[in-house]
Amino acid sequence: MITKEFDTIAAISTPLGEGAIGIVRLSGTEALNIANKVIKGKDIQKVSSHTINYGHIQDPDSGEILDEVMVSVMRAPKTFTREDVIEINTHGGIAVTNEILQLLIRQGARMAEPGEFTKRAFLNGRVDLTQAEAVMDVIRAKTDKAMNNAVKQLDGSLSNLINDTRQEILNTLAQVEVNIDYPEYDDVEEMTTNLMREKTQKFETLLTNLLKTAKRGKILREGISTAIIGRPNVGKSSLLNNLLREDKAIVTDIEGTTRDIIEEYANINGVPLKLIDTAGIRDTDDIVEKIGVERSKKALNEADLVLLVLNGSEKLTDQDRSLLNISKDSNRIILINKTDLPQQIEKDQLPDGAIPISVLQNNNINLIEGRINQLFFDNIGFAEKDATYLSNARHISLIEQALASLQEVNKGLELGMPVDLLQVDMTKTWEILGEITGDAAPDELITQLFSQFCLGK
Repeated sequence: MITKEFDTIAAISTPLGEGAIGIVRLSGTEALNIANKVIKGKDIQKVSSHTINYGHIQDPDSGEILDEVMVSVMRAPKTFTREDVIEINTHGGIAVTNEILQLLIRQGARMAEPGEFTKRAFLNGRVDLTQAEAVMDVIRAKTDKAMNNAVKQLDGSLSNLINDTRQEILNTLAQVEVNIDYPEYDDVEEMTTNLMREKTQKFETLLTNLLKTAKRGKILREGISTAIIGRPNVGKSSLLNNLLREDKAIVTDIEGTTRDIIEEYANINGVPLKLIDTAGIRDTDDIVEKIGVERSKKALNEADLVLLVLNGSEKLTDQDRSLLNISKDSNRIILINKTDLPQQIEKDQLPDGAIPISVLQNNNINLIEGRINQLFFDNIGFAEKDATYLSNARHISLIEQALASLQEVNKGLELGMPVDLLQVDMTKTWEILGEITGDAAPDELITQLFSQFCLGK
């Protein structure tokens, strides 16, 4: 769908703060005209497309020079939004970029809404909905594998798969229609029950295999939520700092130092690990610490992985045994810390597979990464470089709905229902898949999706 007569929008496309370069972006039919009003130097309306031009930003009312800039000029339709686009490369800084943005707005531009540049790219047919969503996945990717998966989706790997499947479903529906409308045509292939079953089984297999990638894709996109738990002063914060390879958490010998949960991301073999350093779980009369303990228990219940840290230099306490019990049904790795000290812990009372470590001396930390691989990746695998992974919760939900609709077709076939009556569920499958790419997505959904984007994108 191609949209026309959009007003011209402007936004800062780089993070606010000090930096070498800040970019203020314009998109719309008046982009060149508005930019030309404030740029002293070349006539922007006369320069060639896809060139970068030197000049100064000048307030046409006061004559004040705001900054020395380089201006990229890109004419429609060969731009991200398929509209005229201007990008003003200014010196990075909050004041100068804001001043230039306000100047452009005074000259007739409108402040862009979150994600409006990408929304225009979608509405103008530059990208489909899966590719638009992949833009934010690229921005938010925390590891190389997550980035590669997002880039593949941005290049159209998922949308091509969905579009090809929809076309095959459409061909099947058309064949049914022909047989219904023109039954006297002997040269038209009869859509028999067996042929319909063959088609639906093919589509069902494809969608089922795609759903099998959802766990991998979700891990790549969102990471593994990992709660580090243990009683106070067993080395949880030290372990967090070790895995992050930087000092993020305060480490002292005083029990109860960590009062709230701390969340950071670590890169484990290209997969993001969302590490949650929790307050030591114990009974306490300290109101603030008690709140932290309750949050720790909540983090434990919601975590994909639990790292239970025990103190190897002390005997097991009732608190240790309680933590062993409440975490027994989790994906759990038990870590016996402080092996650099004389050992007193009763290892025979622990489940098999506990890993002895010394965070202080960095001993056996690599074994933790190996165990994580065993728990999450051995039966999943990330070896397929060209595989298409489902990672977006919206996509996963829609594929599940499409699969359920196909299964209704198969149930109808088993009950001997006429083929033409099964078109309803087959058509529903086609429409659901169209919601993934945006071909059949309601306007409310599109508005809600793009509202989650950052400004300037």
